[in-house]
Amino acid sequence: MGKSREEELFRNKPITRAILELAFPTVIGQIILVVYNMADTFFVGLTNNSAMLTAVTVCMPAFMFLSAISNLFGVGGASVIARSMGGGEEERIKLASSFALWGTVAVTAFYALGAYLLRDTFVDLLGGANPLVHGYATEYVTVTVVLGGMATAVSTLFSHLIRSEGRAIYASAGIALGGVMNIALDPLFMFKILPPGNETLGAAIATSLSNLIALIYFIIVLFVLRKKSRLRFKPSREMLRHRVPTEIMYAGIPACVMTLFENISYAVLDKLISAHGVAVQAGVGVAKKVNMLAHSIVRGITQGALPLIAYNYASGDHKRMKSSVRTAALFAVGTATLCMAANLIFSHELVGIFIHTEDESLEYGAIFLKILCVGGPFSAYAYTIISFFQAVGEGKRAFLLATLRKGFLDIPLMFILQLLIPIFGIVAATPAADAVCCVTAIIMFKGFLRRLDLRKTQHYDTMEG
Repeated sequence: MGKSREEELFRNKPITRAILELAFPTVIGQIILVVYNMADTFFVGLTNNSAMLTAVTVCMPAFMFLSAISNLFGVGGASVIARSMGGGEEERIKLASSFALWGTVAVTAFYALGAYLLRDTFVDLLGGANPLVHGYATEYVTVTVVLGGMATAVSTLFSHLIRSEGRAIYASAGIALGGVMNIALDPLFMFKILPPGNETLGAAIATSLSNLIALIYFIIVLFVLRKKSRLRFKPSREMLRHRVPTEIMYAGIPACVMTLFENISYAVLDKLISAHGVAVQAGVGVAKKVNMLAHSIVRGITQGALPLIAYNYASGDHKRMKSSVRTAALFAVGTATLCMAANLIFSHELVGIFIHTEDESLEYGAIFLKILCVGGPFSAYAYTIISFFQAVGEGKRAFLLATLRKGFLDIPLMFILQLLIPIFGIVAATPAADAVCCVTAIIMFKGFLRRLDLRKTQHYDTMEG
């Protein structure tokens, strides 16, 4: 089979243009997952009901865990598909895409069932134990995770897989469609269709319907492209063989664990902060969401570069691979620095978009945002290196960095720093962990490149001998 127009993007297009084309839909996809919840937070904030606002913010980890599932199979599948394209392994592309879809469906179904059966305990663990918050949080989780979780996870997965073939515009359009629909449906269900007092439920329904619309779009696109695309989704025993599941898990687990640990970290933060009252909890919830938007843009850039890195690593063009990493890091760190500056300068105004009264929640939120955003440039570089290791199949290194940033460092630091700096020390643990992870990523990346160059030199020496 000849090289497709999309595959030419991996091989010959200028690096900057290639990364921009690949990263754009991934950036949109990451942003939309946050925007879904941010839109809910904005419209719920119009009610001036702190309990409703807190309910939506504490449910964010539960909703974002759907992204962890999508990343497990989507990032892992995209890595295998792109490397298979670079190595000319057509059959592996079909098997990888099939396993990615049905793996996502199975794990999402299991998660949704567990969230339903243990919903009260689940919400309490997320930080929604307060009687004023619990009921709102429970109905939000039930609709967005239990009923709407499958559409959210599978539509995000399809964006990863379509992007892995270089079809950036289709992935971008589908995710953008879901975001636009969510923003349009939120006020409709919250303030028009449902009676007053059901704003949280209305927001949840709007989010789930938006994701369903995005899923329908992707199904239509895949049907139209079925003769051009190498992706196939027919379940078979073959997709469980030839090391396909192992390689997808190997590349995808770090992305999944990073998202999972972020959600656990946020849940721990919410739990610790909840001891200081609803106003403080609402403030940190909004600050996290504003700051998460910057992280989502950066993660989209680094994940967008993943297929480009994977393809050129598999094809042996290590010069182009290294150039891709440098360019992705420049975009990611530059974007994170700009976002940090905006958050530092306009913290009060940004938090005020969601908290509409001049009270404790707004003041705490502005301070929390200033603390959180300082870690942005550090995490941006770490994200780049994690994506690089995922792309080249170095799952252990990616896993180590992912768990170091979220879990091994920041959660213990929360407990330690809150003793030294009450309330604010809990939040300061995040940028501190980002800085340590960034330094570790630099050391690991430089070490890997030295070994890669050494192997290449030895290979040439052997051939000449």
